[in-house]
Amino acid sequence: MRHVISAIVENKPGVLAHIAGLFAGRGFNIDSLAVGETEDPMRSRMTVVARGDDAVLEQIRKQLGKIIDVIKVVDFSGADTVERDLMLIKVAASPDRRGEVFEIVEVFRGKVVDIGPKHLTLEVSGPEKKIEAFIDLVKPYGVKELVRTGRIALARGA
Repeated sequence: MRHVISAIVENKPGVLAHIAGLFAGRGFNIDSLAVGETEDPMRSRMTVVARGDDAVLEQIRKQLGKIIDVIKVVDFSGADTVERDLMLIKVAASPDRRGEVFEIVEVFRGKVVDIGPKHLTLEVSGPEKKIEAFIDLVKPYGVKELVRTGRIALARGA
């Protein structure tokens, strides 16, 4: 099962390595990891996506809660959340084919962030399935480079 775990942590050196080590020590690959400062500059939010057995991931969640630098842990698995990924993708696009790519970008509410003589660099954000669908549509043009952020998530409501 896919687990999305959010942890509010103290914003200081070594915390990320400690938490990543906890997952590695249990034999779990982190599918996605995003870390950034919160509304309080003294704290960061880590959003980790991992796949695995519910029982073992529950143990990881509990162990995360015991780390001194971890303030709060939430497992969003099964919860009603808003989730987003961000992607930058460089696509081969000669001037005569750019109009087609622009149309795809518009449909996906993306942005053209750079134009070169033989390529376009595009920005798309949204749920993982939207990002995957966009990649599938622009593959025929030739994907030169691609980078994605880790997933970020917040619970809906209060």
